[in-house]
Amino acid sequence: MPSGASVGPGVSDSIKVDIWSDVACPWCYIGKRKFEAGSGLFAGSGDGRAVDVEYHSFELSPDTPVDFDGTDADYLAEHKGISLEQANEMLERVSGIASQVGLDYDFPSVKHTNTVKAHQLIHFAKSKGKQAEMKERLLKAYFVEGGHVGRDESLADYAAEIGLDREEALSALESDVYLADVRADQADAQEYGIQGVPFYVIDGKYGVSGAQEAATFAQVLEQVWNERGSDAAAAPSDTDAAGKAQASDEVGA
Repeated sequence: MPSGASVGPGVSDSIKVDIWSDVACPWCYIGKRKFEAGSGLFAGSGDGRAVDVEYHSFELSPDTPVDFDGTDADYLAEHKGISLEQANEMLERVSGIASQVGLDYDFPSVKHTNTVKAHQLIHFAKSKGKQAEMKERLLKAYFVEGGHVGRDESLADYAAEIGLDREEALSALESDVYLADVRADQADAQEYGIQGVPFYVIDGKYGVSGAQEAATFAQVLEQVWNERGSDAAAAPSDTDAAGKAQASDEVGA
Protein backbone atom coordinates (compact mmCIF):
# COMPACT_ATOMS: atom_id res chain seq x y z
CA MET A 1 0.00 0.00 0.00
CA PRO A 2 1.48 3.38 -1.00
CA SER A 3 2.43 5.75 1.77
CA GLY A 4 -0.46 7.98 2.74
CA ALA A 5 -3.03 5.79 1.01
CA SER A 6 -6.34 5.36 2.79
CA VAL A 7 -7.11 2.08 4.46
CA GLY A 8 -9.80 0.18 2.60
CA PRO A 9 -12.84 -1.48 4.18
CA GLY A 10 -11.86 -4.26 6.54
CA VAL A 11 -8.12 -3.61 6.20
CA SER A 12 -7.92 -2.20 9.71
CA ASP A 13 -8.96 -5.60 11.09
CA SER A 14 -6.06 -7.34 12.82
CA ILE A 15 -4.35 -10.19 10.98
CA LYS A 16 -5.05 -13.57 12.59
CA VAL A 17 -1.97 -15.68 13.26
CA ASP A 18 -2.42 -19.28 14.41
CA ILE A 19 0.71 -20.74 15.99
CA TRP A 20 1.30 -24.43 16.59
CA SER A 21 4.02 -25.03 19.17
CA ASP A 22 5.05 -27.14 22.15
CA VAL A 23 5.98 -25.97 25.63
CA ALA A 24 9.05 -28.24 25.54
CA CYS A 25 10.26 -26.93 22.16
CA PRO A 26 13.32 -24.66 22.47
CA TRP A 27 12.85 -23.27 18.96
CA CYS A 28 9.24 -22.39 19.78
CA TYR A 29 10.32 -19.99 22.55
CA ILE A 30 13.01 -18.53 20.30
CA GLY A 31 10.48 -18.27 17.49
CA LYS A 32 8.02 -16.58 19.85
CA ARG A 33 10.52 -13.81 20.56
CA LYS A 34 11.37 -13.41 16.88
CA PHE A 35 7.70 -13.30 15.90
CA GLU A 36 7.01 -10.72 18.60
CA ALA A 37 9.81 -8.59 17.20
CA GLY A 38 8.55 -9.06 13.64
CA SER A 39 4.94 -8.26 14.49
CA GLY A 40 6.23 -5.21 16.35
CA LEU A 41 8.01 -4.01 13.22
CA PHE A 42 4.82 -4.59 11.24
CA ALA A 43 2.60 -2.78 13.75
CA GLY A 44 5.09 0.09 13.90
CA SER A 45 4.25 1.01 10.31
CA GLY A 46 0.92 2.36 11.57
CA ASP A 47 -2.43 2.65 9.75
CA GLY A 48 -4.00 0.27 12.26
CA ARG A 49 -1.68 -2.66 11.57
CA ALA A 50 -2.13 -5.30 14.28
CA VAL A 51 -2.05 -9.06 14.78
CA ASP A 52 -4.29 -11.40 16.73
CA VAL A 53 -2.38 -14.48 17.93
CA GLU A 54 -3.87 -17.81 18.94
CA TYR A 55 -1.74 -20.70 20.14
CA HIS A 56 -2.45 -24.32 19.26
CA SER A 57 -1.26 -27.56 20.81
CA PHE A 58 1.48 -29.74 19.36
CA GLU A 59 3.32 -32.52 21.21
CA LEU A 60 6.83 -33.19 19.93
CA SER A 61 7.25 -36.24 22.20
CA PRO A 62 3.81 -37.49 23.29
CA ASP A 63 5.29 -40.72 24.69
CA THR A 64 7.51 -38.90 27.20
CA PRO A 65 6.70 -39.85 30.81
CA VAL A 66 5.61 -37.13 33.23
CA ASP A 67 8.74 -37.74 35.31
CA PHE A 68 11.55 -38.53 32.89
CA ASP A 69 14.58 -40.00 34.65
CA GLY A 70 17.45 -37.94 33.29
CA THR A 71 18.45 -34.57 31.85
CA ASP A 72 17.35 -32.94 28.63
CA ALA A 73 20.70 -33.99 27.17
CA ASP A 74 20.04 -37.59 28.22
CA TYR A 75 16.70 -37.54 26.45
CA LEU A 76 18.15 -35.94 23.32
CA ALA A 77 20.97 -38.47 23.14
CA GLU A 78 18.56 -41.37 23.56
CA HIS A 79 15.94 -39.98 21.18
CA LYS A 80 18.36 -39.05 18.38
CA GLY A 81 20.83 -41.88 18.86
CA ILE A 82 23.81 -39.59 19.49
CA SER A 83 26.41 -39.39 22.21
CA LEU A 84 25.81 -37.41 25.39
CA GLU A 85 28.67 -35.13 24.39
CA GLN A 86 27.04 -34.39 21.03
CA ALA A 87 23.70 -33.76 22.76
CA ASN A 88 25.28 -31.25 25.14
CA GLU A 89 27.00 -29.50 22.24
CA MET A 90 23.65 -29.20 20.42
CA LEU A 91 21.97 -27.75 23.50
CA GLU A 92 24.84 -25.32 23.99
CA ARG A 93 24.39 -24.05 20.43
CA VAL A 94 20.66 -23.61 20.97
CA SER A 95 21.33 -21.74 24.23
CA GLY A 96 23.60 -19.38 22.31
CA ILE A 97 20.87 -18.63 19.78
CA ALA A 98 18.33 -18.17 22.57
CA SER A 99 20.58 -15.63 24.27
CA GLN A 100 20.55 -13.54 21.09
CA VAL A 101 16.81 -12.93 21.60
CA GLY A 102 17.12 -12.31 25.33
CA LEU A 103 16.39 -15.82 26.64
CA ASP A 104 18.62 -17.41 29.27
CA TYR A 105 18.12 -21.14 28.73
CA ASP A 106 19.23 -23.46 31.54
CA PHE A 107 19.17 -26.91 29.94
CA PRO A 108 20.93 -28.69 32.86
CA SER A 109 17.98 -27.70 35.07
CA VAL A 110 15.23 -28.56 32.56
CA LYS A 111 12.79 -31.19 33.81
CA HIS A 112 11.89 -33.12 30.67
CA THR A 113 8.24 -34.14 30.84
CA ASN A 114 5.06 -34.91 28.96
CA THR A 115 3.37 -31.65 27.90
CA VAL A 116 -0.23 -32.70 27.27
CA LYS A 117 -1.34 -31.26 30.63
CA ALA A 118 0.48 -27.99 29.90
CA HIS A 119 -1.45 -27.72 26.65
CA GLN A 120 -4.70 -28.33 28.52
CA LEU A 121 -3.82 -25.50 30.90
CA ILE A 122 -3.16 -23.16 27.99
CA HIS A 123 -6.66 -23.94 26.69
CA PHE A 124 -8.07 -23.30 30.16
CA ALA A 125 -6.28 -19.95 30.23
CA LYS A 126 -7.63 -19.18 26.76
CA SER A 127 -11.16 -19.62 28.10
CA LYS A 128 -10.31 -16.92 30.65
CA GLY A 129 -8.73 -14.54 28.15
CA LYS A 130 -5.17 -15.24 29.32
CA GLN A 131 -3.76 -17.67 26.78
CA ALA A 132 -0.74 -15.54 25.84
CA GLU A 133 0.22 -14.97 29.47
CA MET A 134 -0.06 -18.68 30.25
CA LYS A 135 2.01 -19.69 27.24
CA GLU A 136 4.80 -17.29 28.19
CA ARG A 137 4.75 -18.37 31.85
CA LEU A 138 5.08 -22.06 31.02
CA LEU A 139 7.86 -21.55 28.47
CA LYS A 140 9.84 -19.49 30.98
CA ALA A 141 9.23 -22.02 33.74
CA TYR A 142 10.46 -24.88 31.56
CA PHE A 143 13.50 -23.39 29.83
CA VAL A 144 14.70 -20.70 32.23
CA GLU A 145 13.61 -21.70 35.73
CA GLY A 146 13.81 -25.49 35.66
CA GLY A 147 10.16 -25.76 36.66
CA HIS A 148 7.98 -28.83 36.19
CA VAL A 149 5.23 -28.32 33.58
CA GLY A 150 3.86 -31.85 33.56
CA ARG A 151 2.25 -32.19 36.98
CA ASP A 152 -1.23 -30.91 37.79
CA GLU A 153 -0.25 -29.28 41.08
CA SER A 154 2.70 -27.38 39.60
CA LEU A 155 0.67 -26.25 36.61
CA ALA A 156 -2.10 -24.98 38.89
CA ASP A 157 0.53 -22.92 40.72
CA TYR A 158 1.60 -21.32 37.46
CA ALA A 159 -2.03 -20.57 36.63
CA ALA A 160 -2.42 -18.78 39.95
CA GLU A 161 0.72 -16.74 39.25
CA ILE A 162 -0.94 -15.09 36.25
CA GLY A 163 -4.15 -14.38 38.15
CA LEU A 164 -6.24 -17.46 37.39
CA ASP A 165 -8.13 -19.36 40.06
CA ARG A 166 -5.83 -22.16 41.22
CA GLU A 167 -8.54 -24.58 42.31
CA GLU A 168 -10.51 -24.10 39.10
CA ALA A 169 -7.38 -24.69 37.05
CA LEU A 170 -6.51 -27.80 39.08
CA SER A 171 -10.03 -29.17 38.65
CA ALA A 172 -9.85 -28.63 34.88
CA LEU A 173 -6.52 -30.45 34.72
CA GLU A 174 -7.60 -33.39 36.87
CA SER A 175 -10.80 -33.88 34.87
CA ASP A 176 -9.07 -33.50 31.45
CA VAL A 177 -11.89 -31.20 30.41
CA TYR A 178 -9.69 -29.51 27.79
CA LEU A 179 -8.08 -32.67 26.42
CA ALA A 180 -10.52 -32.70 23.49
CA ASP A 181 -9.37 -29.19 22.54
CA VAL A 182 -5.76 -30.34 22.55
CA ARG A 183 -6.63 -33.28 20.30
CA ALA A 184 -8.58 -30.98 17.98
CA ASP A 185 -5.50 -28.76 17.59
CA GLN A 186 -3.41 -31.80 16.80
CA ALA A 187 -5.94 -32.99 14.23
CA ASP A 188 -5.84 -29.56 12.57
CA ALA A 189 -2.04 -29.77 12.49
CA GLN A 190 -2.27 -33.09 10.65
CA GLU A 191 -4.73 -31.60 8.20
CA TYR A 192 -2.34 -28.73 7.49
CA GLY A 193 0.52 -31.21 7.10
CA ILE A 194 2.44 -29.74 10.04
CA GLN A 195 5.23 -32.10 11.06
CA GLY A 196 7.40 -29.76 13.10
CA VAL A 197 7.04 -26.66 15.23
CA PRO A 198 6.89 -23.75 15.54
CA PHE A 199 4.53 -23.38 12.62
CA TYR A 200 2.61 -20.20 11.83
CA VAL A 201 -0.55 -19.95 9.73
CA ILE A 202 -1.05 -16.31 8.79
CA ASP A 203 -4.49 -15.08 7.79
CA GLY A 204 -5.51 -18.67 7.18
CA LYS A 205 -3.52 -18.95 3.96
CA TYR A 206 0.22 -18.50 4.47
CA GLY A 207 2.31 -21.05 6.32
CA VAL A 208 5.65 -20.14 7.87
CA SER A 209 7.75 -22.90 9.39
CA GLY A 210 10.47 -22.53 12.00
CA ALA A 211 11.95 -19.73 14.08
CA GLN A 212 12.39 -17.29 11.21
CA GLU A 213 14.03 -13.89 11.57
CA ALA A 214 11.90 -10.96 12.70
CA ALA A 215 12.23 -9.31 9.29
CA THR A 216 10.75 -12.39 7.60
CA PHE A 217 7.68 -12.33 9.82
CA ALA A 218 7.27 -8.58 9.26
CA GLN A 219 7.52 -9.10 5.50
CA VAL A 220 4.85 -11.80 5.40
CA LEU A 221 2.50 -9.75 7.58
CA GLU A 222 3.01 -6.71 5.37
CA GLN A 223 2.31 -8.82 2.28
CA VAL A 224 -0.98 -10.00 3.76
CA TRP A 225 -1.86 -6.41 4.73
CA ASN A 226 -1.20 -5.14 1.21
CA GLU A 227 -3.21 -7.97 -0.33
CA ARG A 228 -6.12 -7.09 1.93
CA GLY A 229 -5.86 -3.48 0.81
CA SER A 230 -5.88 -4.53 -2.85
CA ASP A 231 -8.87 -6.80 -2.30
CA ALA A 232 -10.74 -4.04 -0.48
CA ALA A 233 -9.99 -1.54 -3.24
CA ALA A 234 -11.24 -3.97 -5.88
CA ALA A 235 -14.42 -4.86 -4.00
CA PRO A 236 -17.62 -2.97 -4.96
CA SER A 237 -19.10 -0.60 -2.43
CA ASP A 238 -22.18 -1.67 -0.48
CA THR A 239 -24.28 0.69 -2.59
CA ASP A 240 -22.97 -0.74 -5.86
CA ALA A 241 -23.45 -4.27 -4.60
CA ALA A 242 -27.04 -3.53 -3.56
CA GLY A 243 -27.76 -2.02 -6.95
CA LYS A 244 -26.35 -5.01 -8.78
CA ALA A 245 -28.32 -7.38 -6.56
CA GLN A 246 -31.52 -5.46 -7.33
CA ALA A 247 -30.79 -5.52 -11.07
CA SER A 248 -30.13 -9.24 -10.87
CA ASP A 249 -33.45 -9.78 -9.11
CA GLU A 250 -35.23 -7.78 -11.78
CA VAL A 251 -33.63 -9.81 -14.57
CA GLY A 252 -34.69 -13.03 -12.91
CA ALA A 253 -38.25 -11.84 -12.33
